Amino acid sequence: MCWDLPEPFVIDLEVEASAIDAFGHANNAEYLRWVEQSSWAHSASLGLTLERYRELDRAMAVQRHELDYLAPAFEGDGLRLATWIVACDGRLTLTRRFQLYRPADGRTLLRARTRFACIALSSGRPRRLPEAFLAGYGRALVKE
Repeated sequence: MCWDLPEPFVIDLEVEASAIDAFGHANNAEYLRWVEQSSWAHSASLGLTLERYRELDRAMAVQRHELDYLAPAFEGDGLRLATWIVACDGRLTLTRRFQLYRPADGRTLLRARTRFACIALSSGRPRRLPEAFLAGYGRALVKE
Protein backbone atom coordinates (compact mmCIF):
# COMPACT_ATOMS: atom_id res chain seq x y z
CA MET A 1 0.00 0.00 0.00
CA CYS A 2 1.12 3.50 -0.70
CA TRP A 3 -0.04 5.28 2.46
CA ASP A 4 0.69 8.96 2.86
CA LEU A 5 1.94 8.52 6.44
CA PRO A 6 3.34 5.59 8.44
CA GLU A 7 1.38 3.33 10.77
CA PRO A 8 -2.21 4.01 9.68
CA PHE A 9 -5.31 2.68 11.38
CA VAL A 10 -7.16 0.98 8.51
CA ILE A 11 -10.70 -0.25 7.97
CA ASP A 12 -11.88 -2.27 4.98
CA LEU A 13 -15.00 -1.19 3.10
CA GLU A 14 -17.07 -2.51 0.24
CA VAL A 15 -19.16 -0.11 -1.83
CA GLU A 16 -22.76 -1.27 -1.54
CA ALA A 17 -25.56 -0.63 -4.04
CA SER A 18 -27.20 1.80 -1.60
CA ALA A 19 -24.11 4.05 -1.84
CA ILE A 20 -24.49 4.59 -5.59
CA ASP A 21 -26.04 7.84 -6.82
CA ALA A 22 -27.67 8.92 -10.09
CA PHE A 23 -24.22 9.29 -11.70
CA GLY A 24 -23.40 5.61 -11.16
CA HIS A 25 -20.72 6.02 -8.50
CA ALA A 26 -20.57 6.34 -4.73
CA ASN A 27 -22.26 9.52 -3.57
CA ASN A 28 -20.01 12.12 -1.96
CA ALA A 29 -21.99 11.81 1.28
CA GLU A 30 -20.87 8.17 1.50
CA TYR A 31 -17.23 9.24 1.60
CA LEU A 32 -18.03 11.46 4.60
CA ARG A 33 -19.94 8.61 6.26
CA TRP A 34 -16.89 6.35 5.78
CA VAL A 35 -14.63 9.01 7.30
CA GLU A 36 -16.88 9.13 10.37
CA GLN A 37 -16.97 5.31 10.55
CA SER A 38 -13.18 5.21 10.44
CA SER A 39 -12.87 7.85 13.18
CA TRP A 40 -15.16 5.92 15.53
CA ALA A 41 -13.41 2.61 14.84
CA HIS A 42 -10.01 4.13 15.53
CA SER A 43 -11.22 5.85 18.70
CA ALA A 44 -12.73 2.58 19.95
CA SER A 45 -9.43 0.78 19.27
CA LEU A 46 -7.78 3.33 21.57
CA GLY A 47 -10.31 2.61 24.34
CA LEU A 48 -12.32 5.76 23.64
CA THR A 49 -15.75 4.37 22.89
CA LEU A 50 -19.06 6.22 23.01
CA GLU A 51 -19.62 4.70 26.46
CA ARG A 52 -16.28 6.09 27.66
CA TYR A 53 -17.17 9.49 26.21
CA ARG A 54 -20.40 9.41 28.25
CA GLU A 55 -18.56 8.40 31.44
CA LEU A 56 -16.19 11.34 31.00
CA ASP A 57 -18.93 13.77 29.85
CA ARG A 58 -16.71 14.66 26.91
CA ALA A 59 -16.77 14.17 23.16
CA MET A 60 -14.78 15.19 20.11
CA ALA A 61 -17.16 17.19 17.92
CA VAL A 62 -16.39 17.97 14.30
CA GLN A 63 -15.30 21.55 13.83
CA ARG A 64 -14.26 21.31 10.18
CA HIS A 65 -14.14 18.71 7.42
CA GLU A 66 -12.00 19.06 4.28
CA LEU A 67 -12.53 16.36 1.67
CA ASP A 68 -10.65 16.16 -1.60
CA TYR A 69 -12.45 13.77 -3.95
CA LEU A 70 -9.82 12.38 -6.32
CA ALA A 71 -11.58 9.50 -8.11
CA PRO A 72 -14.96 7.73 -8.02
CA ALA A 73 -15.77 4.49 -6.25
CA PHE A 74 -18.19 2.01 -7.82
CA GLU A 75 -20.54 -0.69 -6.57
CA GLY A 76 -18.61 -3.73 -5.42
CA ASP A 77 -15.28 -1.91 -5.03
CA GLY A 78 -13.21 -3.13 -2.11
CA LEU A 79 -11.63 -0.12 -0.40
CA ARG A 80 -9.24 0.56 2.46
CA LEU A 81 -9.61 3.72 4.51
CA ALA A 82 -6.68 4.85 6.63
CA THR A 83 -6.70 7.45 9.37
CA TRP A 84 -4.05 9.14 11.46
CA ILE A 85 -4.16 11.64 14.29
CA VAL A 86 -1.76 14.31 13.06
CA ALA A 87 -2.22 17.12 15.58
CA CYS A 88 -3.38 17.60 19.15
CA ASP A 89 -2.97 20.92 20.94
CA GLY A 90 -3.23 19.24 24.35
CA ARG A 91 -6.06 21.55 25.35
CA LEU A 92 -9.08 21.54 23.06
CA THR A 93 -8.51 20.27 19.51
CA LEU A 94 -7.16 17.38 17.52
CA THR A 95 -6.88 16.78 13.80
CA ARG A 96 -7.17 13.58 11.78
CA ARG A 97 -6.10 12.83 8.23
CA PHE A 98 -7.66 10.20 5.99
CA GLN A 99 -6.73 8.41 2.79
CA LEU A 100 -9.17 6.19 0.87
CA TYR A 101 -7.39 3.62 -1.30
CA ARG A 102 -8.64 1.09 -3.86
CA PRO A 103 -6.21 -1.86 -3.89
CA ALA A 104 -7.53 -3.25 -7.21
CA ASP A 105 -5.90 -0.42 -9.17
CA GLY A 106 -3.71 1.27 -6.56
CA ARG A 107 -5.65 4.55 -6.72
CA THR A 108 -6.21 6.95 -3.90
CA LEU A 109 -9.85 8.07 -4.16
CA LEU A 110 -9.97 10.58 -1.32
CA ARG A 111 -7.76 12.57 0.98
CA ALA A 112 -9.44 14.30 3.87
CA ARG A 113 -8.76 16.17 7.07
CA THR A 114 -11.07 16.71 10.04
CA ARG A 115 -10.52 19.04 12.96
CA PHE A 116 -12.33 18.17 16.18
CA ALA A 117 -12.97 20.23 19.31
CA CYS A 118 -13.56 18.72 22.74
CA ILE A 119 -16.96 19.48 24.24
CA ALA A 120 -18.90 18.55 27.38
CA LEU A 121 -21.70 16.21 26.34
CA SER A 122 -23.94 17.65 29.06
CA SER A 123 -23.76 21.23 27.78
CA GLY A 124 -22.26 21.15 24.28
CA ARG A 125 -19.73 23.77 25.41
CA PRO A 126 -15.99 23.54 24.72
CA ARG A 127 -14.01 21.82 27.48
CA ARG A 128 -10.41 20.76 27.99
CA LEU A 129 -9.37 17.37 26.72
CA PRO A 130 -9.52 14.97 29.69
CA GLU A 131 -6.43 12.96 30.60
CA ALA A 132 -7.99 9.82 29.10
CA PHE A 133 -8.25 11.57 25.70
CA LEU A 134 -4.71 12.91 25.93
CA ALA A 135 -3.39 9.44 26.75
CA GLY A 136 -5.44 7.55 24.15
CA TYR A 137 -5.24 9.95 21.27
CA GLY A 138 -1.74 11.07 22.20
CA ARG A 139 -0.27 7.59 21.79
CA ALA A 140 -1.68 7.49 18.24
CA LEU A 141 -0.22 10.85 17.20
CA VAL A 142 1.79 10.72 13.96
CA LYS A 143 3.97 13.55 12.68
CA GLU A 144 3.05 14.83 9.22
